[in-house]
Amino acid sequence: MRALLRPLLSRLVAACREEYGDRLVSIVVFGSAGRGTSGPDSDLDLLVVADDLPGGRVARVRQFIDVERRLEPELRGARLAGWNVELSPVLKAPAEVDQGSPLFLDMLDDAQFLYDRDDFMRRALESLRARLAALGARRVWRGNAWYWDLKPDYRPGDVFEI
Repeated sequence: MRALLRPLLSRLVAACREEYGDRLVSIVVFGSAGRGTSGPDSDLDLLVVADDLPGGRVARVRQFIDVERRLEPELRGARLAGWNVELSPVLKAPAEVDQGSPLFLDMLDDAQFLYDRDDFMRRALESLRARLAALGARRVWRGNAWYWDLKPDYRPGDVFEI
């Protein structure tokens, strides 16, 4: 993770704890920032898991705006240093994490856990990793992009769950 992002991420954890209080479950950085390959125009992909989130993405993002306001000094500092950091939060309740998401495939190798009460997201990702291993799934790289071959021995008509 880029050194420039460290103060921002530290403040992010504090701002999320202020906003969500005891409802906060996990904060995970993924994508280019999680891989340590972010650049000046990269967004900051975040998964925030919290109990009792409002229904719907719009209401959740509205609530997250207060977190962004708390981060304004750090975001301004990053911009002054030539980094146009935009936060890209994904906001989920624990039950939604338990249901799974294709998004979690991109976190398996690149997740950076900033906060993880009771190892909630670590355990969720480990469970997914174990399921993928049982299927023989593999991440296939093509240049700087990848895709998942979820069941290499798949035959037409096979039904499987991740």
